[in-house]
Amino acid sequence: MRCIYILFSLAVLLSCKSRVLESSEITSRKSPNLVIVLSDQHSADMVGAYGNTQIITPNLDKLASEGMLLENAFSSQPVCTPFRGMLMSGMHPLKNGAFVNDAPLLPNKTNLLAEILKEKGYQTAYFGKWHLLGGDRDRPIPEALTYGFDTILTNNCHVDFRAGKAFFWNKNGEKEFFSEWEPYGQTRQAINYLKQIDKTKPFAIILSLHPPHDWGKFKGEDGKMHYRYDTEDELMNLYNRDSIILRPGLEDTPDRRRMYHGHMAQVTGVDIALGRLMDQLKSMDVEDNTLVAFSADHGDMLESHNAVLPKQYPHDYSNKIPFIIKYPKKIKSGLKTKTLFGTLDILPTLLGYLDIDTKQEFDGRDLSAALIKNQSNKDNYVPLWVYRLGHANNINWRGVVTEEFTFSMDKDNNPITNTLFDRIKDPSQLNNLYEDPEYKVIKSRLKELTYQWMDKYHDDFYGADEFKSVQPKETWQYNYTKNPVELFEAKNK
Repeated sequence: MRCIYILFSLAVLLSCKSRVLESSEITSRKSPNLVIVLSDQHSADMVGAYGNTQIITPNLDKLASEGMLLENAFSSQPVCTPFRGMLMSGMHPLKNGAFVNDAPLLPNKTNLLAEILKEKGYQTAYFGKWHLLGGDRDRPIPEALTYGFDTILTNNCHVDFRAGKAFFWNKNGEKEFFSEWEPYGQTRQAINYLKQIDKTKPFAIILSLHPPHDWGKFKGEDGKMHYRYDTEDELMNLYNRDSIILRPGLEDTPDRRRMYHGHMAQVTGVDIALGRLMDQLKSMDVEDNTLVAFSADHGDMLESHNAVLPKQYPHDYSNKIPFIIKYPKKIKSGLKTKTLFGTLDILPTLLGYLDIDTKQEFDGRDLSAALIKNQSNKDNYVPLWVYRLGHANNINWRGVVTEEFTFSMDKDNNPITNTLFDRIKDPSQLNNLYEDPEYKVIKSRLKELTYQWMDKYHDDFYGADEFKSVQPKETWQYNYTKNPVELFEAKNK
């Protein structure tokens, strides 16, 4: 009898061991997972790992210590929709259609991020701000325009993050309101999704958080209107407003302290949301086989350089973004890289780390190896620009950022966007050298680089009038067929 019991126990052990080995083999065979977390209107200097000693971002700092921090990542067009369009397509906005806010990403020009991954067997999901549909923001995303995401829970683009005000469109196209601060609710959605996925298949999710974006304006003590960032009390209470240090060159006023206080508190809230998601990945034991990337669509000027808008400027506070990648299989912990990196490079570079070859041509470059080796990129510059369809503060500029300089030229000679900054000698960009005769040769060389990329992407320094000459602004917002390049070519025939 005892012999039979021993044989039975041995059989059970062998069976369990077989299942463990089988599970281990599935894990080792499975393609790596992808997690992208985005914040909105979040400059690189508002992360502890980038040198800010007063911001509270322990989870972002941990992510950087366990992965790779990009010291020179730039939002090539520091505007929400264009950044997201380039992330999804790897194509320049004049080709993908999403060239200004509320111009839609075209569905028929190339295989997009989630479509590429879905073809490779990935489970795909998107949570949070979308802002790629075009037109009226207060409408759900049609199934035909989810661009490869099997699951998508979003409010498209709604700027009120408070519990009871923030919402998402459910699968039935109905509004459901969050009972908690929006980023926490969206992170909870992502975590619940991860709990029910098929563990034998790889997954790819994007968690797109709207803060620390402004969400309105307030009338300041100076009688002027300022952007509003106030947020949850428990986040605001983490900071002493009187102790906050403003950026160099910015006049210290009570209204700006209020702006900084709310903005920094929101950043900490984003950090808390990231930490919760990372805890879920750890509980699933998938960290080693998951690439986690954190970034932002653009920065926030917070009134630096006399800016009247939060973004859309060539200055670092507008376009220099945090970019952190953790992927233990390929990236050593604590790595920092100075390689120049632009928005167009994101998609091909992430696919490079995932070993996915699509045979597809992108406008950006796969810098996966160059980043790890801290190499200069092929062209040694990142293109910068802003397109406009019209605005009270109309700016229309093109430029480049190199290792040494930031350069931009405005079509209408707007002085705030005619810039030349020495990145080495003047990291705070307080001394504009654009009209300095000693820098005439350097400015000429940077202008030539700018025209090079403009020629490459068929950009004839188009402004609002040129875009409206092809079709009205309202038509651009619902155009799902031809991109700007095609429309201009047809007009010029």
